[in-house]
Amino acid sequence: MIPGVAADFSADTIVTSIVKAVLVVVFLLTSVLFAIWFERKVVARMQVRPGPNWHGPKGLLQSLADAMKLLLKEDLTVTRADRVTYLLAPMISVFCALLVFAVIPFGPSVTIPFTDYSTPAQLTDFPVATLYVLACASIGVYGIVLGGWSSGSTYPLLGAVRSTAQVISYELAMGLSLVSVFIMAGSMSTSSIVESQTNLWWFLPLAPAFVVYVISMVGETNRLPFDLPEAEGELVSGYMTEYSSMKFAWFFLAEYIAMINVSAVAVTLFLGGWRAPWPLSVIGDGVLNTGWWPVLWFLAKVWLLMFFFVWVRGTLLRLRYDQFMVFGWKVLIPFALGWLVALATFQWLGLAGVTRTQMFVAIAAVALLAAVIVWLLPERKSPDRSPDDGGDGRFDAFAGGYPVPPLPGQSLPPSPRARRTVPPAPPESSGSPADVDAEETR
Repeated sequence: MIPGVAADFSADTIVTSIVKAVLVVVFLLTSVLFAIWFERKVVARMQVRPGPNWHGPKGLLQSLADAMKLLLKEDLTVTRADRVTYLLAPMISVFCALLVFAVIPFGPSVTIPFTDYSTPAQLTDFPVATLYVLACASIGVYGIVLGGWSSGSTYPLLGAVRSTAQVISYELAMGLSLVSVFIMAGSMSTSSIVESQTNLWWFLPLAPAFVVYVISMVGETNRLPFDLPEAEGELVSGYMTEYSSMKFAWFFLAEYIAMINVSAVAVTLFLGGWRAPWPLSVIGDGVLNTGWWPVLWFLAKVWLLMFFFVWVRGTLLRLRYDQFMVFGWKVLIPFALGWLVALATFQWLGLAGVTRTQMFVAIAAVALLAAVIVWLLPERKSPDRSPDDGGDGRFDAFAGGYPVPPLPGQSLPPSPRARRTVPPAPPESSGSPADVDAEETR
């Protein structure tokens, strides 16, 4: 048994590990086919239309038909592309996405049907398994970056640059949210974290960290409203613009596997993992947390989060790039860091012997003091004009050679075209009333 790991893999052989790895890959590939159909049907229901309904019952074979179409399409390679990197990029994305589920526990030890052989419903685990998950997610972004750079085109390069900024911004917030779980669970092993949620799932006491993680996982997977690397309206298809056939399908596959990965990590670290929800967990002394039942609870939670992905896509609009970066650096990261400091202080005070009543009194006093300070601060007024406006309150959008939008406090001069369309005012007459009557008669 591995020290610091709750699951016992001592009875597993090489054959067992190979069979588990094959089952994990088959599970992910079939889940992607189902996820594509699931997303289309849910969005269609939100938009009051039928969705896929031609291939197979209820359109269940539509995803398989799309996969065959991509497999049979002509495979093109861009002339200006760096061929080695161009082919390697989608493989990096897919392989890194497939590696994450190696440490995700589907359930406790299960007994293989018709045999007495028992093994954990998990491929492997080790004391820093959560860091391994973060490493795989970070390296997988290199597939997007290299795919955009190696295409030799402008739009893919812009998508690659955006993905770089995105992973830097939202990986920090995601990592900070996971540290809260490490503090509470006392371990970074996935099986140990699930074991620590026997009585209480971590999403309840760590609700702020859970909210940060949910927002970060949407940004990490390039999904609306954070799909800046592949914004179809402005970048054609972003980093995938110059890819076709199966190379495009690999990127598409990696994106959906990444959605399943982050959902499984959220279930494992915050939602009790494979444990049944209350009150089902107390029925028959926890009989629903044994055998093959936990696999059902795990899959139900994962697909509940997948529904959340689809719900967000069908509801929210894409953010602007500046809004995206401001939200990541000025909202998520400071909030996650502040929550982490507060949680670590709370835990340290508990170990030092401070009672919870004393902690709550101290927190209330600090909150009251902060509210008083904010109330006493003078109100900041926005400037009426920018210091670079030349002194007349007007903003020259073409001063640097490129048109840029005005910043807060700046105003554009009236359009010359608008001035030309205004009808001229009638001439003013300075003569006598008789002259005016003669002018009108003439």
